[in-house]
Amino acid sequence: MGSGAFALVLALALATCVTPAERKCLLSGSWRSNTGCRMVVSVLGKDGSFSGSYLPGPAAGNSEILTSPLEGSQQDVELVPQPTFSFTVRWRLRGSETAEMTAFLGQCYVGTNGEETLHALWLLREATDSPAEDWKATRFGTSFFTRIK
Repeated sequence: MGSGAFALVLALALATCVTPAERKCLLSGSWRSNTGCRMVVSVLGKDGSFSGSYLPGPAAGNSEILTSPLEGSQQDVELVPQPTFSFTVRWRLRGSETAEMTAFLGQCYVGTNGEETLHALWLLREATDSPAEDWKATRFGTSFFTRIK
């Protein structure tokens, strides 16, 4: 066997031995949450910053929510193949200037089948008219996202 053929066999053997932890998880692309929301990360900078859009799904129950901008950052995938990330969504509501934002904090995982999933905790904050209403202004929960292929 020539050196070229040996190099090809070695490269194929090494490629099949890559464990999920060694696969890199990138946030760029389209994602769907467990509640039917759709997130598109359209710009991923070299510094880990990203931007895109977020559209709530039917579980949100509010047809007045428009596609809303998101901005965030993730760890360097060269240093951490399954990076943590954070992003905020500034909600746009049809015919309203209501101030609502959601902050997401989570981690991107690569499963044994190579499928990427995002696990995130979120905090949604609504503006209130007074400190007396502060108690009802924040909600929290978890979301799980899978890549849309």
